[in-house]
Amino acid sequence: MIKTYNFSKDNLQTWIKKLLIWGDSNYPVFAFFDSNNVDYPQDAFRKSFFASQKSFDIEMAFGMYHTHDLVGVLSYDFKNKVEKLNSENVAIIDLPESVFFIPELKIYFEDDSIHINAENPNYVFDSINSIVINIETNKKVDVIAQTSKEEYTESIKSIQNHIVEGDIYEMNYCMAFSFETEDWNPIVGFFDLMKKSPMPFSTLYKAKDNYLLCASPERFLKKEKEQLIAQPIKGTIKRGVDSKEDEILKERLFSSEKERAENLMIVDLMRNDLSKISTTGSVKVDELFGVYAFPKVFQMISTVSSLSQENVSLRELFHATFPMGSMTGAPKIKCMELIEKYENFKRSWFSGTVGYVMENGDMDFNVIIRSILFDKKSQKGYFAVGSAITFDADASYEYEECILKASAIMEVLSFQETSKN
Repeated sequence: MIKTYNFSKDNLQTWIKKLLIWGDSNYPVFAFFDSNNVDYPQDAFRKSFFASQKSFDIEMAFGMYHTHDLVGVLSYDFKNKVEKLNSENVAIIDLPESVFFIPELKIYFEDDSIHINAENPNYVFDSINSIVINIETNKKVDVIAQTSKEEYTESIKSIQNHIVEGDIYEMNYCMAFSFETEDWNPIVGFFDLMKKSPMPFSTLYKAKDNYLLCASPERFLKKEKEQLIAQPIKGTIKRGVDSKEDEILKERLFSSEKERAENLMIVDLMRNDLSKISTTGSVKVDELFGVYAFPKVFQMISTVSSLSQENVSLRELFHATFPMGSMTGAPKIKCMELIEKYENFKRSWFSGTVGYVMENGDMDFNVIIRSILFDKKSQKGYFAVGSAITFDADASYEYEECILKASAIMEVLSFQETSKN
């Protein structure tokens, strides 16, 4: 049963806080998606909430395509099912490879109204309204860098040697930061992150004790009827202190030969991936080197689209395109082998994807970046950041770019960074 309730915009944010607190108490798995009203090419996530008492892995989800609505998170390490690869690095927290569910409760947000699809919508609405918000702010957290700047620099040199030797053209190299705490509340953490970094593909995902607090600016893959859309991000520069400096920095990013080369290599990779599941001749680049503003950075985003072949399965969609080229490099398989060699942590959900699939086959999934991964039971968490390493990359510049990308999370956690050394 679907029922609509009207809300003033002033009261909606408070109601969403109550919703997430209520959802956390009543469901072992849920997902909240939010575009934060960001104007994004080909639109962004639809503001929505889904929840269920049961979950399953992606293999079961594959068999339910075109028969059920599905919501799920998929680890980067699913690559091992797509290619003959492995993940031997240490996991900072143990996260399942995939968690999907059929939503028993669906809530959609539209301007000043909400639509509740449930067995008893009035009960859900009244239960959420009865929640008293009394959660406190999170305590400051000390975070440990898993890679020192010196180690980072040495890895960059080694990666560039592989480029010189012709093994790869470009590789996305990441470093992780971990933390341990007490009584850290992921619901509070998510709202703190949204204040600092309201992004078009934001998600709060709960899978029992595991939480994903995601402020992603990047789309992995969208399917709308027969159209497929991929929007890789490659190219980052900080925002200015005023509009004048903004324009200077925006132009610097747009004109950068290095950033354009990085972006173009991943666009070509995505064109190749999409061609595996698309009708002949339908793959095209809708926008190349588009520069878009976000709260702390400008990003260079390109849009690649195609028309899918008839009766393409969900398995085929993921196996053709996952993991996303922006988080691996080119060529993809060799880069993934080298990522395993030079990174010192298991990526797990970081650089994986989270999103939703509709019964009609439409879907939208993001790239899990700018995100906190947290285990509530152990009170341990981590986040990771990375950048594209090319032949002419400067290690100090790339390191600072990573710190810039992590700045919103750093502010949320309010930590004094310490090195593992």
